[in-house]
Amino acid sequence: MKITNVEMVISAVKPEQYPAGQLPEFALAGRSNVGKSSFINKMINRKNFARTSSKPGKTQTLNFYRINDALYFVDVPGYGFAKVSKTEREAWGKMIETYFTTREQLKAALLIVDLRHPPTKDDVMMYEFLKHYNIPTLVIATKADKIPRGKWQQHAKVAKETLRLIPDDELIIFSAETGQGKDEAWGALQKWM
Repeated sequence: MKITNVEMVISAVKPEQYPAGQLPEFALAGRSNVGKSSFINKMINRKNFARTSSKPGKTQTLNFYRINDALYFVDVPGYGFAKVSKTEREAWGKMIETYFTTREQLKAALLIVDLRHPPTKDDVMMYEFLKHYNIPTLVIATKADKIPRGKWQQHAKVAKETLRLIPDDELIIFSAETGQGKDEAWGALQKWM
């Protein structure tokens, strides 16, 4: 997909702030620091459009990125080891659940996992949550450049087995460094647009 126009539209915390219109939306879920922002930047050919941070838990809102006036990437707060209070975490949980369960424009979730390691308990819980609500899911296994190509399939198999990935859901091996998997990811998203 040739990217001509990208805009950060809004950081929303409640439904009335979500953008109007019927453009398809793809939500990016994953633990803090798994590479959601790097994934967005690589997909849209921009260096620092979605801000990456070395501090986990930086994204605290639903960030809507409009791409080519054709679709949105929605970056949701990362789960896992963000150093925030229990109250804040519960508020995020409610905000994320509301978005995932009520948003008609949501076409699929992109579950971002780290190819180097088996998915965490939180990753498994997130995948089960998405399946519970029948949300189509594409698993993006990032950081492929950090392990030898010869071990990719072995790591992908562990990820699929740990998540108990259903046959309808695809796993794409991805690297924000090299662009590995970028075309496959765009190809997979096309089917929901």
